[in-house]
Amino acid sequence: MAQMTMYTTSWCGFCRRLKSQLDREGIGYDEVDIERTPDAAETVMRVNGGNRTVPTVVYPDGSAATNPSFAEVKSALAKAEAASGI
Repeated sequence: MAQMTMYTTSWCGFCRRLKSQLDREGIGYDEVDIERTPDAAETVMRVNGGNRTVPTVVYPDGSAATNPSFAEVKSALAKAEAASGI
């Protein structure tokens, strides 16, 4: 599947749950902690109308989702993969 970026914090339970589900299914992602990377926090705020809401996921096509379900992530990645011809 295509690679995505997930913006997280260390204390976010929703982030831990989604990471666990992705890891269990072998779905790769790049994780960026917004508390350690100021530019990442700005990206999350831009996507979320000024809010630092995590997890925020940015898909390979540049689209983003805030606190998506595992099913939503799998669907978006499958669409990205189909569109890229992988």
